[in-house]
Amino acid sequence: MNKKALVVFSGGQDSTTCLIWAMQQFEEVQVVTFNYNQRHAAEIEVATAIANKFNVKQHILDLGLLNQLAPNALTRNDIEIAAGEGEELPSTFVDGRNLLFLSFAAIMAKQFDYNHIVTGVCQTDFSGYPDCRDVFVKSLNVTLNLSMDYEFVIHTPLMWLDKKETWQMADQLGYFDYVREHTLTCYNGIIGSGCGTCPACELRSRGLQQYEAERKKVDS
Repeated sequence: MNKKALVVFSGGQDSTTCLIWAMQQFEEVQVVTFNYNQRHAAEIEVATAIANKFNVKQHILDLGLLNQLAPNALTRNDIEIAAGEGEELPSTFVDGRNLLFLSFAAIMAKQFDYNHIVTGVCQTDFSGYPDCRDVFVKSLNVTLNLSMDYEFVIHTPLMWLDKKETWQMADQLGYFDYVREHTLTCYNGIIGSGCGTCPACELRSRGLQQYEAERKKVDS
């Protein structure tokens, strides 16, 4: 199989860490960013800036139909950002998002003659999103191979890492400070440490504090 990879890329902590990982694993890397009428346009701007920083080709695909099909807090300002309680999904869950993202990424990858697709989904800290589970990705991988008669491999470098371990991975890859300062994970569109109060920021900050405390112990 060829050594070329397409990274599903949003400019957040996870996808940026995956991009850096892919650049160290594969001979050629491109990224695809999806415009689905996100709550804040800054996400696409940050993704573009990071792609330019690493000199990788970026493709932006329009998936605005998600806003029509699945109203949610990531695409609608009138829906409050809230974590799920009990069996209830978070208001930020977008039905079918990763299903569509990976399907469109596969279609694009085949046109480039790329066999590898990289995504930052994670089951350990997945916020209750069913389409971040390992079983979903493996199932879709089989379906994509059958649907296009093409051998794709979907890589999920973060699947079994918690946020502390994701920070550790960024550090081991040599880009800890860059990921901390230049990525956008915040649901309110604030780069770096973010707003500090939305669920995404709380998860990111908690993992960062845990990793920095662990690193400090090792250094001492």
